[in-house]
Amino acid sequence: MLAFKRFYALQDDFREPFSRDRDRVIHCSSFRRLEYKTQVFINHEGDYFRTRLTHSLEVSQIARTLSRVLGLNETLAETIALSHDLGHTPFGHVGGDELDKLLKKDGFSNGFEHNFQSFRVLTKLEKRYKNFDGLNLTYATLEGVLKHSAPYKKSFFPTEIVDNFNLDYHPSLEAIVVDNADEIAYISADIDDGIKYGLISYEDLAEQKLIIRATKSVIEEGVKPDEHLFRHRLVASIIKLLVENFIKNSKDFVEQNRSSEPLCSYFKSNEVLQIGLSKEIKKELKELKKHLFNVLYWHHKISRNMYSGKKCVNALYKAFMEDEKLLPIRQKELLKIRSKHRVIADYIASMTDRYAFKSYHEIYGV
Repeated sequence: MLAFKRFYALQDDFREPFSRDRDRVIHCSSFRRLEYKTQVFINHEGDYFRTRLTHSLEVSQIARTLSRVLGLNETLAETIALSHDLGHTPFGHVGGDELDKLLKKDGFSNGFEHNFQSFRVLTKLEKRYKNFDGLNLTYATLEGVLKHSAPYKKSFFPTEIVDNFNLDYHPSLEAIVVDNADEIAYISADIDDGIKYGLISYEDLAEQKLIIRATKSVIEEGVKPDEHLFRHRLVASIIKLLVENFIKNSKDFVEQNRSSEPLCSYFKSNEVLQIGLSKEIKKELKELKKHLFNVLYWHHKISRNMYSGKKCVNALYKAFMEDEKLLPIRQKELLKIRSKHRVIADYIASMTDRYAFKSYHEIYGV
């Protein structure tokens, strides 16, 4: 069974394979570090805001619900969801974008891509066994993490990845569920955090069609926009609306195509699968995301924090490239078997926000 193929021999234990995968992810160092990696708001701005860890847990909860209702493998979806952001750098997407730019400038055409980095964390960067690298997870879990977010730039991936994880095909239905759960989780959470932080107000969003739908549901509960509870009910209503729409729009397709064994998908990547949000809701969600970029993600307070994070990543990269003695012992050992650029990029990508800032201040004395 392809889904249960493992890269290395493993003793039998009392867990089924995807439960074992999930447990290994939860206990790995990279998962714990997500607690202090930025989602949108820098962690030190306050204890309320989402981090990569809380976001991963929220994605997992939504993915489990969708998978359970649709009759898919809930544990596989949960494991992919918990793993999907392990490759993110500190300071959100700007940290990854900066590493990508620096690597390409130095001649590494593949640069940095966080989904592939998550895969590398699970297969190479985490070290839990004497004779091989990685967490020794099932093929289906690794395929789901690698391919959950399409489209794929095949030229980016090493040949062995293209050959073993056929990028011409969609991933498993569970991985597609995780991709949609990710979008549902971050849109609703960013609205919640943005309003809580005072960067946006309900009035900034009130004319968006998706918000109008969600607001109607909240008002029918008897909660008015000027009440303190309204923000919480609005966020819950957005999630409920999107989850119910996904289920309704995907149920028939999934019933016709799911398998008792969660094998990777047999659908070509250029085929449009009838799983996901309806066209109408998808359009409204796209409009809302575009609006959030204008009023929230490009807000000057967020932009300033992201700018400082970007400069921190840039400075650390240049310092480590200039003087290898600044690297910890483990990274110095890896220089013997891996390229210097990749070792440094991996090290920076593994950092939490606060550790990155701490390293910057120690190195530059500021």
